[in-house]
Amino acid sequence: MSAIILFDGVCNFCNGSVNFIIEHDPQKNFKFAPLQSEVGEKLLKEHGVDKIETDSVVLIEDEKVYTHTTAALRIARRLSGYWSWFYGFIVVPSIIRDVFYKLFAKYRYQMFGKQDACMLPTPEMRERFLATN
Repeated sequence: MSAIILFDGVCNFCNGSVNFIIEHDPQKNFKFAPLQSEVGEKLLKEHGVDKIETDSVVLIEDEKVYTHTTAALRIARRLSGYWSWFYGFIVVPSIIRDVFYKLFAKYRYQMFGKQDACMLPTPEMRERFLATN
């Protein structure tokens, strides 16, 4: 089963996270698309995701949408190595988890920087991306 991760394509931290996920996803569970791409915009609209409220990561898995820490933990659950252990934090109520997530997301550009345009995947990674525009 493949899942789709929509990410902020101009955020340096988000781009680094995509590279990390690809490196720790040997089963190729995930496909990717920048939120700013045509396919990203289309998927957000189809699934009724508010771009203002959710501007960093969205996981679409079995036609269900997950955002914020729930998305991050569900992604971690499917990664190789000890990363899957982070899924245990799902027992913490999302209202508590998401406070820290939203604070980090708010300041991610200041901490890690921002690009002028979405990243372009390398030829080796291109098969994992739904869109590159």
